[in-house]
Order: sequence, then structure tokens, then C-alpha cells
Amino acid sequence: MTLHRRQFLAQLTGLCASLGLSRLADGQQDRPPRILLRSSWQTVNIGDVAHSPGVMRLLYDHIPDVEVTLWPGNIGNGVEEMLRRNFPELIIANTAAKRADAFERCDFLLHGSGPYLVAQKHVAEWREKTGKPYGIYGITLSRLDDQSRSLINDARFIYFRDTISLAFAKEAGLTCPVMGFGPDGAFAMDCRNDAAAVEFLEQHKLEDGRFLVVIPRLRYTPYWRIKKNRPINEDRHAVNEKLKESDHGKIREAVIAFVRQTGMKVLLCPEDETHMQIGREMILERLPEDVRKQTVWREDFWLPDEAISTYRRALALLSMDMHSPIMAVGNGTPAIHCRFEEQTSKGQMWNDIGLGDWLFDLDEEQDGSNITREVLKIAAAPQMARARVAEAMQFVHQRQQATMVTLRDQLPT
Repeated sequence: MTLHRRQFLAQLTGLCASLGLSRLADGQQDRPPRILLRSSWQTVNIGDVAHSPGVMRLLYDHIPDVEVTLWPGNIGNGVEEMLRRNFPELIIANTAAKRADAFERCDFLLHGSGPYLVAQKHVAEWREKTGKPYGIYGITLSRLDDQSRSLINDARFIYFRDTISLAFAKEAGLTCPVMGFGPDGAFAMDCRNDAAAVEFLEQHKLEDGRFLVVIPRLRYTPYWRIKKNRPINEDRHAVNEKLKESDHGKIREAVIAFVRQTGMKVLLCPEDETHMQIGREMILERLPEDVRKQTVWREDFWLPDEAISTYRRALALLSMDMHSPIMAVGNGTPAIHCRFEEQTSKGQMWNDIGLGDWLFDLDEEQDGSNITREVLKIAAAPQMARARVAEAMQFVHQRQQATMVTLRDQLPT
């Protein structure tokens, strides 16, 4: 006999209630998926700061109702406040008790972007204590030991931020079921501090679209200058001293040509806390007087939200470090990256996303002429350069979406 509509709805409601009670009894009631993000490695470099909010943006945008808990290494120096302003729903597991609770509550551990498997021992701890799934997102890989090999093979997925690392993983015989190219999390970093950026730019008469951002660096970051009780590494210091003039001389050549041929200004600013001193010593103080008058030196360190608000207003970036170009391109601004042997293979990202002619190897460049040529090409056709950035970011967005689909498939429904 056919049920009347009202009877059918009543029975359906009762059935749903019954199922709901059953799920409650099993501890499986409807709730958002919970991800524990292991990231935020340090605060002395705005690239290391940017990894976390970049990945958070992807999680919140691509996985509806996700609950994110950050397991940070260091979120001091104003970083925690920046994260809370932009992600008020974020949970931060910054004590042993909160981490224990996160181990109990969270469904999945996601290791964030970095130069290698940075939190290897913490991924191992998660695997041992919880038996729950985990994945690795946007790292470079150039070495393996027995533990890292085991952890990667047991991961649900691993995404490499450059294809050189992906090739290394395949040649090493890793058996993780999903291995692919996944852009560095900092591409999605969109936190901004427009007020601070505008105040600084107006103070120094830097007009929107009419200044070039320049970021210096030594071959090895001299952490002994900025981290307490860190002894000087004499071998690395010797390499820095040997090559700092030849490296920065090529950048100065481009700066001089840019100022003299375009009449625009240059902003010399940092990506890590050592760059202010390096920029002053190796670029500002060695420029001709007429060019130095058109160059603004930022003497204070900053957070990536102010940096991004500044980069968005620049004509372009010329950087010897990697993550400011990533953040610039992620926010629509052209960026040239100058790399060298002592860095990881992360510079390959520019080839991978279609910006290879904006990547220069300072070990191969005899002088700054090729770098200068590309800087002036961008200055001559800024809209064309921004269109190239948009095309590259279209590919990045496609890869980001694919990686988030993979992650979503690993979470409870």
C-alpha cells in the first residue's frame, strides 16, 4: 500500500534521527574534518613565515568547514597576531597539552612547505602515537635517510615544490602512492597590511607601479648574526666573503641601468633579518651618487603581510632570495629570481610554472647584462609582464586545486 506523503516524511524523520543517535553513540557525529598543520619553522625569514598562512588559505578555500590546528615551531615577533587577524577560527597548538589534544582530535597531519622534511621527527611521532594518515606538502627533497624514506613511503601523498625533487624521489625508488609537483604554500599567501605599506611608500615618495624592489643575500644565511649563541661557521663565512662582490655586482649593474634609463626608484628591502645590513653594504653604499639618491633602503625588518602589500604596488621584484618572488607572483607582480649553487633546487619552480626566462644562475652569468635586459623589458611593457604572471598563476592554481582534491579525499566525510 502506498504511504501518504505525511506518513512517509514522519517515518523518514524518525529514521534519520535514529541513524543520528547511532552515529553519536559511535562518536561519528557530523563534524568538520580536522587537519593538524605542522609548519611555521622560524620568524627570521618572511618566507618561512609565509608558508603557514599560504597553506591555511588553500585549506579554508578548498575544503568547506575545515577545522585547522597549527602546530608551530615559532610564531613570535608578531606572527601569531598576524595569523589570528587573518584566520580568527585557527586553533594553535603551542603547548604540550594542546598538541596532545590535537593528536586526539585531528584526523590528518599535513606537513607544510619547507626546504626538506623539516619536522621529520614530529611526523614520526604522529605515525607512532596515532596511526592516523598524514601527507607532505610542497617540500624540496635532495637527501634521504632510513626514517625519512619510511615516512614518505607511508604518507598518503607527497607534493614537491620543484620537479628536480620529484625526479630525485622517483630515482630513489620511493613508493608513496601519490607523488607530484605541488607549488610552495607561499604562492597562496594573501595576508596584507596596506596601511603600513602605504605609510612607508608615501614617506619615501615611492609611487605605485614606479619602483623596483631589490632583495640581496649572501650564499649562506649568516644565522650567527641573528640567532643567539650560534657560532660562526667559518667555512660558510669564507664562501660568503669570497663571492659577495661578484654576486651583488651583477645586481648593482641592473639597478644602475634601471634607475638611469627609466627615471624610477628602487626599494632595497629584506627577506630575512640579515638582509638590511647586506643591502646597505653590498648595494646601497656601492652605487653611484645619482643612483643612490633614487634608492630607498629599508633598515627595519617586517612581516610578510606588509611585504606583500608593498610588492603588490611595485613595478617588479629583483631578488636573490626565493620567497619574495613567490609572494610577489602570487599577488600579481612580476619577479626575477637570481639563484646560485648553495641554494636548494627550489629555483626550478620558475621553470616549472613557465617563468624560466626570469630565473638567472649567478654561477653562470658573467656579468649583469642578461639580468638588466629582463628588468628593462618588464619596465618597458609592465602590462605584458603582468599578463605573463597571470598565466603562470593559472597553472599554479590548477595544481593547488588538484592537490587539495587529493587531500580532501583522505579526510572523513
